[in-house]
Amino acid sequence: MTTVSTDPRDVGATAVITHRVQSEKHTQYEAWLNEIAPVCRAWPGHLDWHIVRPIPRLTETYTIIIRFDTAEHLRNWMQSSERERLIDKVKPLFAGADDFYISSGLDFWFAPEGAKAKVPKRWKQYLITWSAIFPLVLGVPYLVGPALDLLGIAGSRVLSTLMVTAIIVFLMVYVIMPRYTRLVQRWLFS
Repeated sequence: MTTVSTDPRDVGATAVITHRVQSEKHTQYEAWLNEIAPVCRAWPGHLDWHIVRPIPRLTETYTIIIRFDTAEHLRNWMQSSERERLIDKVKPLFAGADDFYISSGLDFWFAPEGAKAKVPKRWKQYLITWSAIFPLVLGVPYLVGPALDLLGIAGSRVLSTLMVTAIIVFLMVYVIMPRYTRLVQRWLFS
């Protein structure tokens, strides 16, 4: 599913890309990441690039988060012939598809609802988001695994990854970020 706002007033756009890679192909995938990263970073409007690597023996999914200064620049990268060529090259390593979701950024976590507030500096958004996601990525898989065992459906990496990511995103959007940003609001907006 691809969603892109075409409003020219949009500032910033984020793509969250998930690639489920075959177990024995991680080394080749890492080499491919080293090939595509500089091409993406050189693209007009690129802001940053982050990789969330799979947890050994728990998941096979890589999550790549890329941000651009505008939705148009991000769309141009995602639809570019360079990216298409590199995706075609890596497809044999996948255990699934090249899935991605595009949004106008994570700024909605940092601006009070209905307010015309300024958005915090990007580096502060990065630190807050990373510090919230890191413990979730470490802890949630250890809760989901035993829960799936109890239900008698353990061993499915797809189901496990689906559950882990659904829980992390739910917690980030509805529980953690609204409270966390209020807690650090003074520093965040200084």
